[in-house]
Amino acid sequence: MTAPKYVAIITDGNGRWAHQRGLPVVEGHRAGADVVKARLRDAVELGIEELTVFSFSTENWTRPSEEVEGLMRMMGERIANETPELADEGVRMRFVGRREGVPAQLVELMEWAEEKTAGNDRIVFTVAFNYGGRAEIVDAARSFQGGSEEEFRSHLYAPEMHDPDLLIRTSGERRISNYLLWQCAYSELVFRDELWPDFDRAAFEGSLREYETRQRRFGAR
Repeated sequence: MTAPKYVAIITDGNGRWAHQRGLPVVEGHRAGADVVKARLRDAVELGIEELTVFSFSTENWTRPSEEVEGLMRMMGERIANETPELADEGVRMRFVGRREGVPAQLVELMEWAEEKTAGNDRIVFTVAFNYGGRAEIVDAARSFQGGSEEEFRSHLYAPEMHDPDLLIRTSGERRISNYLLWQCAYSELVFRDELWPDFDRAAFEGSLREYETRQRRFGAR
């Protein structure tokens, strides 16, 4: 099998990584954000065309308010500071998920990043933020008037997103946690034991190699 073009990742384990080191949870998220940026650059070098990461789910609002507020601040800082650099590197940024409930200033930053990078085509970097797979399907169904699967897809948050060839989850968990439920119907799944901040290039390349050993039949023989 050839290398995957479209990769999605559940970046799990930031909190446990911080706890193991006696650090506040937000420091685990900061370390995880550094790894996202590093693996994004690796993805460009490895020929991946789309990389999608799970940053904040619709269920994460139930976490302690201090952690949620810290995540919101950090997200805003990262977008403001790193978008110009990513734009220069040819990255197109996209954010998928519900905007309701997200601080208005953060929504403005997301929209600014999308506009600033809209013309880039080196890689599409999608961040699932305030995202849930069931929520996306429900939101699409509200405006769907019937028809084919492709017509339904046109109502998803990012209809142009390709279905991931490969879904990677870190931290040793073996589930997809309400992530890209529609898009990952036939994705190959690779589960890694590393906590996300420890997911280095070697682990990334190992995941891609495991994908290359699979045979994708899409229901055929």
